[in-house]
Amino acid sequence: MIIAARDADRFAVSPPKTLRAALVFGPDAGLVQERAEKLMKSVVADLGDPFNVADLSQAVLESDPARLADEAAAISMMGGRRVVRVRGAGNSLAELFEGFLEDQPGDCLVVVEAGDLSRGTSLRKLFEDDKAAAAIACYADTARSLEELVREALRGEGLAIAPEAMADAVSRLGSDRGVSRRELEKLALYCEGQKSVGLDDVRAVMGDEAEARAEEASDAAGGGDFARLDLALSRLWSADMSAIAVIRGAMGHFQRLALMREKMARGENLDDAMKQLRPPVHFSRADSFKLQARAWSGEKLNDALDILLDAEALCKTTGVPNEAVCGRTLMNIAAMARGRH
Repeated sequence: MIIAARDADRFAVSPPKTLRAALVFGPDAGLVQERAEKLMKSVVADLGDPFNVADLSQAVLESDPARLADEAAAISMMGGRRVVRVRGAGNSLAELFEGFLEDQPGDCLVVVEAGDLSRGTSLRKLFEDDKAAAAIACYADTARSLEELVREALRGEGLAIAPEAMADAVSRLGSDRGVSRRELEKLALYCEGQKSVGLDDVRAVMGDEAEARAEEASDAAGGGDFARLDLALSRLWSADMSAIAVIRGAMGHFQRLALMREKMARGENLDDAMKQLRPPVHFSRADSFKLQARAWSGEKLNDALDILLDAEALCKTTGVPNEAVCGRTLMNIAAMARGRH
């Protein structure tokens, strides 16, 4: 059976007693692991218990296919149901699981963790079509689900969070559930003894000042703001930021702008297209990013990217000071933004 995304967390915490096997898959490896472990803990409280949990990998099952049925049929020495965990599964195990699901021995719960499996792939389809099995997809968190994640994590530590701090925290999370959890744990620890989390707390724990300044330099160049760019670069050099890192950050910035231009050319709404970006654009930069996406043509963006590539090569192959190369390059791009080149 297919478990809808809106029901996935609730299902993982309390699956039906009739569930015999589950495939947890998707590009968000942290979320795959989190939901898989919730499923397993619905049967066995201690996942480190060797008597009640068998931990297998794809490589083990490929070398010894009978191991899956043997572990599933084994009886717990302590009583109750056992769990068989299979990590890193791929479509090469589809034939093995096809036979296993047709005649699954024992009463254990088998939880299979896999990466991103497209619709119609053999392993995914097996679990979707079996009434006693479940297929649970794990995709990157949306802004709404991230807000719920932040509130849940902080509420558990007795902390509330201010609206502006929530917006800032959400803008820094989302690529991987496991990473998001760790960032929120750090935030909660930092705010221990407080009643609520403020914007300064989020920036102190989750912010990267050098990265933020590099983004400011990219925005200033893309917006044609010479004075702001000059100030941002001065701050970067004072902080000993690598010029090559600044150039690469600018490449990423202009690549994201190019992606937005492509989506807009296909008729997509800019706001909707921006919501799909991972990591998301920080809310404080959203207006500037939109203006740049509308102002730059695809051709000029390609020219800017070529200039940045040449600048990186120049930094690596000549004795010219890297800061000078980077500064001149971004100033030239700012001039392009103003239509001077």
